[in-house]
Parts: sequence; C-alpha cells; structure tokens
Amino acid sequence: MTEPTPLPDLVIRHGTVVTATAVFPADVAITGRQIAAIGRDLRGQREIDASGQYVIPGAIDGHVHLGMPIGRFTSTDDFCHGTRAAAFGGTTAIVDFVETRPEETMLAALAARQAVAAEAVIDYGLHMTIGPTDVAKLDQLPAARAAGCGSVKLYMAYGLRLNDGELLRALAAAAEVGALPVVHAENWDVITTLIAANLAAGRTAPHWHPRSRPAELEGEAAGRVIDIAAYVGTPVHIFHVSCAATVARIAAAKARGLPVTGETCPQYLTLTDELYDRPGVAGALPVCSPPLRPAADRDALWRALSSGALDLVTTDHCPFTADEKATGLDDFSRIPGGVPSIESRLALVYAGLAGDRATPDPAALSRWVDVCCTTPARIFGFARKGQLLPGYDADVVLFDPTREFTISPESLHETAGWTPYDGLTVRGWPTTTISRGEVIVADGRWLGTVGRGRFVAR
Repeated sequence: MTEPTPLPDLVIRHGTVVTATAVFPADVAITGRQIAAIGRDLRGQREIDASGQYVIPGAIDGHVHLGMPIGRFTSTDDFCHGTRAAAFGGTTAIVDFVETRPEETMLAALAARQAVAAEAVIDYGLHMTIGPTDVAKLDQLPAARAAGCGSVKLYMAYGLRLNDGELLRALAAAAEVGALPVVHAENWDVITTLIAANLAAGRTAPHWHPRSRPAELEGEAAGRVIDIAAYVGTPVHIFHVSCAATVARIAAAKARGLPVTGETCPQYLTLTDELYDRPGVAGALPVCSPPLRPAADRDALWRALSSGALDLVTTDHCPFTADEKATGLDDFSRIPGGVPSIESRLALVYAGLAGDRATPDPAALSRWVDVCCTTPARIFGFARKGQLLPGYDADVVLFDPTREFTISPESLHETAGWTPYDGLTVRGWPTTTISRGEVIVADGRWLGTVGRGRFVAR
C-alpha cells in the first residue's frame, strides 16, 4: 500500500502572489526551510489565510551599517535590534560590512564581524571593505571570497578613501576573484575643499552640508569609477545614488553595454534638502552622505527606478541619536552621518511605485518586488533568496495593501528614537514575515528568537 504524501508544514492560502515577472492568485506551500510548491487549492498541516494580501519574497537590504563605529559614536541599531526592525518591515536578509584593522587579516576581521553579528534574527551577508591599508593585503582577497564575501566595498570619500591608482588595483583584484565591487562615489578632494571654505566663512549650519557635496561631482565620481572598472573589465555597483547627475552616468554606461548597476535609498526618494533648514537639531537629523537633494532630483530617482536606469533600493541604514547629531550643530562636517530606514523601506517603495493607484497595476507591483527583493538577491549573490520558487529559502512576506500605517518612533522598532519619516502615513504595510519557514512576525507580534539569523556565503 502506498504511503500518503505528507502535507506541507505550512501553506499560505488565498493570497495574490507577486513576483518580479507576474501577479497571480496562488497558494504557497512550505516544507521545512524551503518553498515546496506554488499552486491552487494547496493544503498544509498549518495554514495562513492571506485573503486580500500580496504574497511576496522576503525583501533584501544589501546596504546597512549595524553597530558601526564612526568617529566618537556607534550606530544605534545593533545586529539584534536592527535585524528585528528589518523583519517587522518585511526584510528577511541584509548585507553589512567588514572593516579590517591595519594589522588584521581579512579572514580575522570577517570572523570578528561574524561574532558581532551572532545576535542577528534574520540572515545576513558581509561586504569586505578595502581601505588604503588593505591595498597591501589584496593577496588575501581570494581567501575572503572563498569564505563567503562575494562583494568588496570601495570608498571614494572619508578616511577609507582610495585614490584612483588604489581603485584600479582594488577593482582588478576583485575582478580576478569574481567579487562585485560596491562603491561610495563622491569627489572627496572637492568636498574637503568646500567644507573648509564654508567653515572659514562662518557657514557652519546643516544648510551647508549639501552645498559642500555637489550633485555634479557625485556624478563625476561615479563616472570615474565606472570608467576605471570598464578598463579593468569588472562589473561595478554604485551605492546610494542621490541625484540625476549620477543616474545619467549609470544610464550612459548601461547604454554602452557596461555591467553597471545602481541603487538609491528611501531617504532620497522621499525627502529633500529643505529639511536641513529646520532649526536646531531637527536640521541635523537628516544629515547623510551623499546628502538629500532638491525635489527635482528626488523625482528623477523615481523615474530612474521605474525605467530600470536604477536597479534596486537599499537603505544605507546607519542611525544615530538626536543627542549625537546635535554635537555637530556648530560644525556641520562633524554631524555623524546616516538616517534610519531599515523598517520603512518596503512600504515606502510600494507607496511610490505601486500604491498611489485606483486599481493595482501588475507591472508596477512586479517592479516593486523586483527592486526590493529579486534584483538585490541576484546582484548581492543570495542564490536561494528573492524568488518564490520550489527549492528556494522560504523567506516570504504577506503585505496588506489596504493597511494604513503612520510612521513614528513609537510605531517602529528601530532604536534611534527618531525617524526622518515621522508623521508620514502610508497605505500598505507588511503583516507577516516568514524566514526560512519560520513565522517571526505576525500581526505586529514578534515570534522570532535572538541569534536565529545565519551568515550566507555569497
């Protein structure tokens, strides 16, 4: 007698599945940690009714800074609280960073960062940062790549800034091992010159932060590293694009057939540089780099995201408290840079791409999933995430497009005590987050456990 086929552990029923290519009614079956089937009228040992909700792959945020020391301060969300907030917002995997000390090997730094990340509640990867002291260690990059760092972070600003010759060497080394270079592109020489001139003239308020980091020179820096990468023969990914000038450089590179991708962030899609003119610490809170830009740049970013000129949305989540931000009120260059967005990203992008419509647009819904889930998985090397397919990790999010949610420090789970989107009401918010088959968020309740996240070798 043939044994009956066991029922899947969990079936999400009656929802509307949204993928990067299609929108259709279907059930999603999960067995263990993997998706078992997509179909109709599936039954499971446990069932979730997703009527009226979108069922999407878990979102992936490929650019976060959790518990990151910057100068005198450390970003407020550690791996436990930051990944928990991410899960409440429908994100099931993140990529953070490894930075080596001058005498530390890449593998030792990787192990140390993994120890810090041990409290993560969702899966994570790590970019290996290549700073000036790491150029002499490029022979260690094959070992770091083999250990799971499928990408390398290159800075064109700050103390980690590489000059053009160092960029050339780092890009060539990344190409040799098949690691993706991800780049913070700004013109640091121009920035430091403008900062010095503004401070010397007594222009110390946050108003002068964006005026010391010109959009045109962000575009120039992006174009420069794209050209060096093309000479070397490696793909390159441009981080946190803030302006039309950088979009133009990326679009031109794509038109030449170059393997260039770019991302933007919720702060650039939602906010403008007028916020820097608010009095007191309110003007310092949104200081981040690149800075917020005028509304024309914000609108250009939405168009680029819709058209494919930009490929995905991350957060560059790196929050500091209001008291820490206030320490730079008499010198804008000393304000710790970064804003919190890890929990709001999925809903904010939905609102901009697909939410403001009388009837759902399947193409807009698919684009939303593509830029938040599927393309980040592909670009950042999560081979079994970002899609709802049998055999993939059962990272699944239920998203209620009718739920109204007012963003505030009290309604979020981030720890900075403020949010740049305070008071903004969005229509559409995640209700359930499933990570590798385990329901970790359900209707605003936390069901996960500290340390359940895993390092994903990419």
